[in-house]
Amino acid sequence: MSDISAKETCIMRNWKESEALAEAMIPLIGKLYRERQVVTNILGRPLVNQSVIEIIKSHRFVRQVESQELQLKDSFPILQALAALDNLGVSRVDIGRLALKYLATDQTQNMAEFVRDQVLNATHGKFATFEPQDVVLYGFGRIGRLLARILIEKAGSGNALRLRAIVLRKSSEDDLIKRASLLRRDSVHGPFQGTITADTKNNILIANGNYIQVIYANAPDSIDYTQYGINNAIVVDNTGIWRDSEGLGLHLKSKGVAQVLLTAPGKGAIKNIVFGVNHDSVTADDTIVSAASCTTNAIVPVLKVIQDHWGIVAGHVETVHSYTNDQNLIDNFHKGHRRGRSAPLNMVITETGAAKAVVKALPELEGKLTGNAIRVPTPNVSMAILNLELEFSDQEISKEAINDFLRRVSLYSPLRKQIDYVNSPEVVSTDFVGSRYACVVDAQSTIVNKNRCVLYIWYDNEFGYSSQVIRLLQKMAGISYAVIPKDEFEVSLKGH
Repeated sequence: MSDISAKETCIMRNWKESEALAEAMIPLIGKLYRERQVVTNILGRPLVNQSVIEIIKSHRFVRQVESQELQLKDSFPILQALAALDNLGVSRVDIGRLALKYLATDQTQNMAEFVRDQVLNATHGKFATFEPQDVVLYGFGRIGRLLARILIEKAGSGNALRLRAIVLRKSSEDDLIKRASLLRRDSVHGPFQGTITADTKNNILIANGNYIQVIYANAPDSIDYTQYGINNAIVVDNTGIWRDSEGLGLHLKSKGVAQVLLTAPGKGAIKNIVFGVNHDSVTADDTIVSAASCTTNAIVPVLKVIQDHWGIVAGHVETVHSYTNDQNLIDNFHKGHRRGRSAPLNMVITETGAAKAVVKALPELEGKLTGNAIRVPTPNVSMAILNLELEFSDQEISKEAINDFLRRVSLYSPLRKQIDYVNSPEVVSTDFVGSRYACVVDAQSTIVNKNRCVLYIWYDNEFGYSSQVIRLLQKMAGISYAVIPKDEFEVSLKGH
């Protein structure tokens, strides 16, 4: 056999071994998820309901952000050890971080003991339990349908958020059939992962076993949710029609409603929350909360870590944003400047309130940022360009230093669910469709000149934002899970 043939045989053998290990992982991942509400991932990449190829790719991803590739032979024993534990409860377990942590030891401790100790260290043997929280979606547009997808997906994971109802204005006699079809098929995000049945007689959607009442109503204060068995519900208003306390307060007049979450920037005294940054300001007394905008959620986490580490003197935020339903398909009248021109045919300069909205989450940046936006002919995934003047400090300010800092933040900081990191010269916008992060730092595009830096931040303005809304929804419901391994943050955000 020639050297080339031997090499080819070895590569194929290694691939088949990886496939076999990934296949063996699937039932363990599923059993932990369905029987014990344990959600597994690899450096934040989900493993639940993933295919063999997707599991292998999750392992390969590690090499982008670490100095080594994670082998399935290293993570599989971690999964086996977790499945063998008798006292493992509702939790979120990063088997990638556990495997890398174990490989960094002298490995004198056997795997089972290591995993047991890591679980005890993170939980002290105690796992939280939660009463189911009723959730109502008021409106069923782009964000509403994605929220429904995520809530349904998480129903078996101990999420404790139950999608009980969707409130709509009836558009036609076959309204429910059309709504079910829009949930089932999505031109951007692909097909719904599961089955959907529409019960037109009782106005019910049954999605992956979730029994969802569809309620037709014309006003938020005209519904008695208790007649559907819904109590103390959190209503997620994704219509954008009401954005102040007076308008959103109408929801609270309906029987069965306890809190309201707005999926748009709130006006007046309403708290605008970017989860991961200022979510701790939400208290049990807050009956109306805003999840801010998709762009605000994308830029605030990065601005926070840069501000905390280097300090920001001034900056400009330029958003390159996909077109939305607010624009016209072809030229027609629009009350906004330029937005009347055809969205699929033009780049449209427009205003954004994101730069000003940053101040609500990061008051220390008041008066330091300007902003503008360009709507472009793509249906989803946007980009924020942060042009920042940094404070001088004793620390090195270079492209390498900033990128390495943001890479470590994406892995080992409290904002690792908000900030992702990619270091590829080939990625384009469609590569980020379905990203659950608030933003993704494009390391290849970072520019640094003395104390100025330009950062390019991708974000799925639909799915990434919806994921942030779900995190805030969990916070409002008082839901918090054990995270294994214990957060031992290796990144100090304070630098200047």
